[in-house]
Amino acid sequence: MENVVTPVGSLNGKVALVTGAGTGIGEAIAAALAGDGARVAITDIDLDAAERVAGRFPGAIALALDVTSVDDTASGVSQAEARLGPLDILINNAGVSTMRPLWELTEHDWDFNMEVNAKGVFLMMRAALPGMMQRRNGCIVNTASMAGKKAVPYLAHYCASKWACIGLTKSAAVELGPYGIRVNCVCPGYVATGMQARELEWESTLRGSTVEDVAVEYVRLTPLGRIETAEDVAKVVLFLCQPGAGFISGAAIDVTGGANLT
Repeated sequence: MENVVTPVGSLNGKVALVTGAGTGIGEAIAAALAGDGARVAITDIDLDAAERVAGRFPGAIALALDVTSVDDTASGVSQAEARLGPLDILINNAGVSTMRPLWELTEHDWDFNMEVNAKGVFLMMRAALPGMMQRRNGCIVNTASMAGKKAVPYLAHYCASKWACIGLTKSAAVELGPYGIRVNCVCPGYVATGMQARELEWESTLRGSTVEDVAVEYVRLTPLGRIETAEDVAKVVLFLCQPGAGFISGAAIDVTGGANLT
């Protein structure tokens, strides 16, 4: 059997849109896609952050986009396609978290997490799908979480939103397969981002511990023995967008260093 080799530049000519790409995992994903030849729409609720990232890559554009807004999601896809061409790749990465014991959760905590982490994925897919279905081609990758597969203290609402993301991913893969559209998600673990920095502060307060002690615990819970980087996640997302992953759909891939097993 002939070996399948995915060359550098396998995304040349492809158009991608990444949400939440102004920082962290989204920025790393945008960099990976652009580095492999894709023309990328860098979107974020913070336009300044999106413009900073877009300035790093020739041909990239920046768009302000709130994934919880029906109008924003529709116009974001429309603007990206008007300026870059038909959308081949959609990366639903925008995400939020808050941290409280279940009995102290507010309705705002619940709604905030579900609106961005679950509804936002749905709205973005709904905006992008008419064109992808018409062209009978597309690749969608959603950023879920290790917390979408296991219990995590103080994050019941966040876990619920990420379980929803995984369920949506799998159902979409079944419905969209006949149209040549692949849908997958990645499930990161303890990733060194601004979000994690906030969570370290919150969790240390809730546990009556220190930030340093919580960080050490995260490493202890990761069999590969280090905190994950945004680039660790981006490499897997890039693979899922390349031809070599052409028969992968409906997968929820753990990118955790084994932390989901502890």
